[in-house]
Amino acid sequence: MSDTSKSSPGGGGGPPASAGGGGVAPSDTPASTPPPLANASGPPPLAGEELDRPNSTRAAILVPFTIVTLIWGSTWLVIRDQVAVVPSSWSVSYRFLVAGIAMTVWALVKRDSFRLDRAGWLFALAIGVLQFCLNFNFVYRAEQFITSGLVAVVFAMLLVPNAGLARLFLGQRLGRQLVVGSTIAMAGVALLFLHEVRSDPHGPATALTGIGFTLLAILSASSANVLQATPLAKRYPMIPTLSVAMLMGAALDAAFAWWLHGPPVIEWRASYLAGIVYLGLAASALAFPLYFGVLRVIGPAKAAYSSVIVPVIAMLLSTLFEGYRWSPLAGGGAALAAVGLVVALRAKRPAR
Repeated sequence: MSDTSKSSPGGGGGPPASAGGGGVAPSDTPASTPPPLANASGPPPLAGEELDRPNSTRAAILVPFTIVTLIWGSTWLVIRDQVAVVPSSWSVSYRFLVAGIAMTVWALVKRDSFRLDRAGWLFALAIGVLQFCLNFNFVYRAEQFITSGLVAVVFAMLLVPNAGLARLFLGQRLGRQLVVGSTIAMAGVALLFLHEVRSDPHGPATALTGIGFTLLAILSASSANVLQATPLAKRYPMIPTLSVAMLMGAALDAAFAWWLHGPPVIEWRASYLAGIVYLGLAASALAFPLYFGVLRVIGPAKAAYSSVIVPVIAMLLSTLFEGYRWSPLAGGGAALAAVGLVVALRAKRPAR
């Protein structure tokens, strides 16, 4: 998830969900060597004297990574109001309509080219379907069966299919330090999962259904993540391509919402409209280009650590604004997730 949409203090916006691109000519860089990040309008190129440091510990990576994690962690406090009256699928459609329009304006201001060949249009459609339609609709379906906190914690497993699919389709290997960090982080996720299961009021059958929908959301988001790391993705300017993908996703979301719930439903309360704007601009138009820009440098496996930390950020924010009380399981899980993140991001060999 990217960011995942939820209303419980136990989680954050994933990936799901789970990020920058500018207008560039098709890259002549060999597939095995990623082009400079500037070509994707992500974080700027890194200084030559820093080349011996792990990509993921440089400021050009840590800064956007932190911004994305904080934004997606904060969406938990916003989304609660989005699903109170308006059907969730319509709210998702409005969100990506706002995001797609904003990114189109951004691309026009930057004078990026919207010229895509047939492969480019198919790539944008694939991202729209996987990331901005299936991912979010599976997440919202999951939240009808289990708490959103449990959805977010399960979504933290995004790093597993990200690493596996990157190894299978991109030939990216996991260094030993990244494996150790991932193991520590997943132990933390297991503690958070146990905490959320104990807090979930639903029965086992209902919980399994919700977890099943969440796993489908993870596979959708992971497929989009790996597509963003392919040489094909680097042939096209990211901002125009993402704007097209978001608008396609919004159209598909609207069609799905109309099929399920009938004509558009919208609530004209200021808080609801402000939430749509925040989710569309900050959590989508800003966060997704940053996230995908980071992903193209450090690989899908490391980038997926945002989904591990997002629930922790959401719990911290809930402590400040909602009086959330930490249990030993939640505290231990959050600590292990943070330690695993530090270990993995300091790995000297990127997951390539």
